[in-house]
Amino acid sequence: MQRTSPGIVAISQVVVAASVDFPRPERLVDGNPKRTTWEHFINASGEMSCGIWACEKGAWRIRFEGNKDEFFCVIEGRVRLLDESGAAVEVGPGEAAVIPAGFCGVFEVMVPVRKYFVVVERKSPL
Repeated sequence: MQRTSPGIVAISQVVVAASVDFPRPERLVDGNPKRTTWEHFINASGEMSCGIWACEKGAWRIRFEGNKDEFFCVIEGRVRLLDESGAAVEVGPGEAAVIPAGFCGVFEVMVPVRKYFVVVERKSPL
């Protein structure tokens, strides 16, 4: 029996349509940044997606559900994440971070950013 495996997705070689959105008004902290997402891959179960995300300067409150984690690596620009206690982490070009399930805080784009992202959203919380 011959098995066929899925093909590799080379993000730089896949052309996808961009989707654009803005933070919800009630979450805005600073500005009203345009956010552009190019979703290059979604797995068969729909629990994992990845691609490129870009955003203008600004800040908004985020709240991740208990079943959602995000890994990202900044290509260009700089972001700062502040948790509810006020602890801050800055991430710049070539650096990576994880936003864990249940995270609440502020996402601030300090310098317009482009990043690779991988989101895992399990069907049920851990």
